[in-house]
Amino acid sequence: MVRLFGIPNCDTIRKTRKWLTAHRLEFEFYDYKKAGCSDDLLRQFLEHFSWKELINTRGTTWRKLSDGDKSSLDTESAIELMQRLPSIIKRPLIQTDSIWVLGFNEQRLHEVFAQEPAKGN
Repeated sequence: MVRLFGIPNCDTIRKTRKWLTAHRLEFEFYDYKKAGCSDDLLRQFLEHFSWKELINTRGTTWRKLSDGDKSSLDTESAIELMQRLPSIIKRPLIQTDSIWVLGFNEQRLHEVFAQEPAKGN
């Protein structure tokens, strides 16, 4: 099963959902806004990506942070920040049984799911 992590009103999440559906891939959507981001979940993400990769520094959530908050980040404060402001996590974050993908890259998605059997809706 494919798990897609993000927030529902994100254009990139919509694009990813559309791509997965068009390729007949079943997926479970994990909504940060409703379900939150637990310490355990974020530490699982950190097993595959650094906090610097996970934090979206191009979005409005990042731009609204003070310079002090931005410059003082480390792993623990980044976890706290992502828990408090889940919109700051780069999207999409996709998990298959063995592969994690961060960000929308159609070529990378084709590579990842070329080995995955198509599952019909």
